[in-house]
Amino acid sequence: MNRLPLPVLGIVVALLALTGIAALRPEAEEATPLRRAQPLPVERTALTCPRPTGAESASTWYTAFTPSNQNVRFDEGAATLSPAPEHVPDPDATDPEATDQDEENGDDQENDETAEENDEAAEPVVELTEPGLPVTVKVDDPDAPALAGTAEQLLAPGWTVQQTTVVDSGEGRGTLGTSCQTPDTEFWFAGASAAEDRHDYVHVTNPDEAATVVDIEVYGAEGELAADHGQGITVPGHSSVAVRLSTLLSDPEPGLAVHVAARSGRIGAQVEVVDEALGTDWLPPVTAPAADTVVLPGIPAGVNAARLSVFAPGNEDLSLDVGLAGPGGTIVPAGNETVSAVAGTVTTVDLGDITQGEASSLVLTRQGDSGGGPVIASLHVVAGEDDGRESAFIPATAPVDDRATVSGNTTGGTRLALLALDETVEVDIAYSAGADGGEPVSETFTVDPGTTLAITPELADTQGNYAITLRPSGGGTLYAARTLLIDQDGSTTFTTQTLPDDRSTVSVPETGPDLSLLVD
Repeated sequence: MNRLPLPVLGIVVALLALTGIAALRPEAEEATPLRRAQPLPVERTALTCPRPTGAESASTWYTAFTPSNQNVRFDEGAATLSPAPEHVPDPDATDPEATDQDEENGDDQENDETAEENDEAAEPVVELTEPGLPVTVKVDDPDAPALAGTAEQLLAPGWTVQQTTVVDSGEGRGTLGTSCQTPDTEFWFAGASAAEDRHDYVHVTNPDEAATVVDIEVYGAEGELAADHGQGITVPGHSSVAVRLSTLLSDPEPGLAVHVAARSGRIGAQVEVVDEALGTDWLPPVTAPAADTVVLPGIPAGVNAARLSVFAPGNEDLSLDVGLAGPGGTIVPAGNETVSAVAGTVTTVDLGDITQGEASSLVLTRQGDSGGGPVIASLHVVAGEDDGRESAFIPATAPVDDRATVSGNTTGGTRLALLALDETVEVDIAYSAGADGGEPVSETFTVDPGTTLAITPELADTQGNYAITLRPSGGGTLYAARTLLIDQDGSTTFTTQTLPDDRSTVSVPETGPDLSLLVD
């Protein structure tokens, strides 16, 4: 009699057993589908902060904060930002035709050694040890480097760091502010310039160990501009690079869009703007380029001039309806009802005193017959008169889906702007204790549809910089921004940051055992 070998017999018995189990299961359980994804707190967050301006009279404050989070599985965590020293690339070494091997391994052994030296010398500049309480660090060194770091476990969900720099005198006098950003592979900017009275620098920070190669593309009113020296820029690990925009172009060019992309790895990128007549600030990247409705929230009260820059990076022209959402509702500004942009070109529109001094938001809505490509838009706003003029930039931004967090707020100098785009929104606002004392405070506001609500927090007992956390508790789509007002020798300077969602959670699908996968 022929018999199966023992190993084969064992396999047959196992398969029969599994088949029997699958057959005995109720029909409704034959295939266990993926359950609905559940939002869980993130366990690791990375941030980069650009190098502060190099002015001798500059002082920079960093304020780090993580909201107190429910459902966090960890009892401890760490959050630190360490130096990412500046690397000065050799302009003759940039290679537009860099090989894949170059991109994987960085530029050369020297770059690897630079990264190792940076790791050895990197003492944390900003450390956070517990959620719910902000920490502020002041840096007066004009050679202060860029920063990069991570928050883990308990301190990761919603970790935010504000970098605010005050320049007391000289070129670039004013206030620069930016929220340290999450690294990514590419960034888009609108509103940059290489005009003779502008000094714009593209700051790129590499938070990782491996070197990366970065390309900078520049677009103007006539399309893409030749910028060969912006191709193949090597950024060693844990380092930063600052590139003056005018050095990439052969002629002065106003009204630019800039695309910064890493060929491998991830980077942080921001544009430092120094205007000889209009002060200084950071130009942040656009965070919601693909939306049909593009929102630039939080134009501060008191602004008396605004200039809109729109870039169409795709292959289709854009036509956008313009709406101005103020305290009483949304209007169509006379003389600026629409804005159009030819594909691949930058359109700049002088809006003048469009807000009439009121806190407002700009809403751009894609026309029905307009192209479906991305929209890169930013607003340059100006306040003050004559030599006391100061400016800031407001990029198109994403809405607050679940929660937004902003740190570095000052008592008496903080203004919030909330826009309900389509329906009434209830917003819960939590003010943390100050870095030097005080108690948390909470408020709830109702924002009517199509309006911008301006809020001046009144926190008499708060000492030191504090953080604000926003949560829409129901209703429509919420956009938010924060303005800081800084007194300088009798004049007021300002900076504005938009508040997109802090991405403190990630959707994780639940799974279950499914023995039917073993049965053909």
